[in-house]
Amino acid sequence: MDPNETTTTTTTTGSFSLSPSPSPSSSPPLPIHSPPSVVVSPCAACKILRRRCVEKCVLAPYFPPTEPLKFTTAHRVFGASNIIKFLQELPESQRADAVSSMVYEANARIRDPVYGCAGAICQLQKQVSELQTQLAKAQAELINMQTQQANLVAIIYMEMAHSQSQPLVDSYLANNPQIFQANNGSFPEDSSNLGHVWEPLWT
Repeated sequence: MDPNETTTTTTTTGSFSLSPSPSPSSSPPLPIHSPPSVVVSPCAACKILRRRCVEKCVLAPYFPPTEPLKFTTAHRVFGASNIIKFLQELPESQRADAVSSMVYEANARIRDPVYGCAGAICQLQKQVSELQTQLAKAQAELINMQTQQANLVAIIYMEMAHSQSQPLVDSYLANNPQIFQANNGSFPEDSSNLGHVWEPLWT
């Protein structure tokens, strides 16, 4: 073997031995994290707006984190700045009702962009008017039926009274034959015609 080749091989081998080999256990240094702090859940408004929810947030009492759609609907129509400004101008006793009104108006405006809440009120008023008309017709029909019933009861009462008095009249005429002869040999069929027959008997 040539000594030059041996030297070259040794040198090459030595150069490979000097190069650092990657170690499977080596990893980049991990960043140092601070200890976890207590995180308070922000209200739905601050969460959607991606801002810090302060302790006295004016929106927190009315837009809890469990109802994000409530703020999304109101924010879509009125805007967050207008909602905050409007609530700040009201006393706290009226803010809950104001938020409910804003959410209702926003839902109505989304359903009907032209008329909004006014369209819903107009539709309800139309329904009330139709129901009042139906109620008036029902009351008129009820009065008509009551009148017909009263007339029917009066007719039945008159017929019963006539049927009860006619046998008494027939019995009286049978016991008084002179009335039979004065009536051309026949008994009167109606008690209403007995006035001129009984009149001579009373004189």
